Amino acid sequence: MLAPTLCHDPRVVDARDGRSEPAPGAARRSRLGAALLYLIVEAEPGGRPATELVEPALAGGVDVVQLREKEGSDAAIVAAALSLRELCASYGALAILNDRPELALESDCDGVHLGQRDASVDEARAVLGGDALIGVSTHTADQIAAARASSADYTGVGPVHATPTKPDAQPVGTALVRHAALHAGKPFFAIGGIDAGNVGAVVAAGAERVAVVRAIRDADDPRAAAQALRAAVAGGARAGAAL
Repeated sequence: MLAPTLCHDPRVVDARDGRSEPAPGAARRSRLGAALLYLIVEAEPGGRPATELVEPALAGGVDVVQLREKEGSDAAIVAAALSLRELCASYGALAILNDRPELALESDCDGVHLGQRDASVDEARAVLGGDALIGVSTHTADQIAAARASSADYTGVGPVHATPTKPDAQPVGTALVRHAALHAGKPFFAIGGIDAGNVGAVVAAGAERVAVVRAIRDADDPRAAAQALRAAVAGGARAGAAL
């Protein structure tokens, strides 16, 4: 099943009073289209519950939170995802689970993010249905083209810089960001070693959205770190629109 495009806004009617409201998929895609800052966290970053980090980050302007937990049991991942989904909903943010469409469904997350070695977009769509968001990591121009042709809703493009989060991945630099800005055909988030010191160059290369791990997770003040990153991305987007 193909996902609706960002501009498509199907309506559902509330039987209680006849008012129409955006269908869940349309509301999610609208929020995705407006998103600037995406945070990726483990279930217990630094040994603390993820919510202790995520709440100030959301207050600082994070729009999307992805739970990327490789070690926990399925039950532990679902429990962490449920907590994050509830917290994100209270801030109007999106909650995404990495790798596991079936656990994203069980935890009622807004969607799933897939790596190149995970389930295919079609397989994830069959599990989650058309209302869920599906993101795909891309590292080459060919992978960006494949994601564009699929029903994926967004792509991650990177790693822009070397990062200990993905130690075996070759950095792609800003050249692939420039390519994605021209050819992705759907929202994309530049990712990989992005922080306050280099986000300006990434935005200048054409990124309208960025995803981070350490720049917020390891900050002394996650709220302030999120605010600074969001301001840098928003400022770059405004400058690009003015050209």
